[in-house]
Amino acid sequence: MPIIDPLYSLAGFVVGSIVGVTGVGGGSLMTPLLILLFGVHPTTAIGTDLLFAAATKTAGSTIHGLRRSIDWGVLALLALGSIPGALVSVWALSSSDLDMEGRARWLSTVLGIMLLITAATILFRDRLLSVGQSGKARPRHERVFSTIIFGFVIGVLVSIASIGAGAIGVAVLMIIYPRMPILRIVATDIAHAVPLTLVAGIGHWAIGNVDWSMLVSLLVGSIPGILIASHFAHKIPDLVIRWTLSTVLAVVGCKLLFS
Repeated sequence: MPIIDPLYSLAGFVVGSIVGVTGVGGGSLMTPLLILLFGVHPTTAIGTDLLFAAATKTAGSTIHGLRRSIDWGVLALLALGSIPGALVSVWALSSSDLDMEGRARWLSTVLGIMLLITAATILFRDRLLSVGQSGKARPRHERVFSTIIFGFVIGVLVSIASIGAGAIGVAVLMIIYPRMPILRIVATDIAHAVPLTLVAGIGHWAIGNVDWSMLVSLLVGSIPGILIASHFAHKIPDLVIRWTLSTVLAVVGCKLLFS
C-alpha cells in the first residue's frame, strides 16, 4: 500500500489550486516542481506526472463529455497521431544509451524550452485566438492531415517532457479549426489528453519511471486543491492570472535551462 507523503500532497494541492484557477499549468508546473524542489530524477518526475495528468483530466473530460462539448472526430484524428508518437518516444527513451546524468541534462533542457513556449502561448492567447478566428477554413483533407501530424508532435512532446497538451494544444487547434468555438476546442484538447497521458504514462511505468507512492500523494492533495480553487477562479482578473502564470513558467524554464 502506497505511503502518503504530506510534502508531495502539499505540492499537489498547490498545483491543483493553480489548475483550478487558471485551467492550465498542471504538467507545466508539476514536473519542474518535482525536479527542482524535491530533487526527483527527470524521468521519474515525467513518468509520474503523466499518470497524474491522466487521473486529474479524466474528471474534466467527463464533465465536458456530458455537456457534449467534445468534438470526437477531431479527438480521433489527434489520437491517430499522438498515440504512435507517444509509443515511439517512450521506446526511444528506453533504448537511449545516455547515462542517467546525461539523460537528466537532456530532459531538463527539453523541459525548459517547452516551459518557455508554454509561457509565451498563455501570455499571447488572445492574439492567437484572434488570428485563429480570422483565418479562412482550410479544405477538409488539409485539416485532417494537419491534425494527425500535430497529434504526432504533441504525442512526442508530452511523452518526453509531460508538457504540450494544454496551452500549446489549444493554440494550434485554434489555427487549424478557426471556426470551431473555443469551448469545444478546450474540451476536445482536455479529452484528448486523457488517452495520450495514460498511454505515455503506462509506457513510462513499463520502463520503471513511475513512483506510485508519489503519485497517490500528489493526487490526495491535488483533487481538493482543484475543487476549492475552482470556486474562487471567477474573482481573479484573467490578465493577472495569465501574467503571473507566464512569469512563473518562464522563470522555471530558465532555471531548468541554465542551472
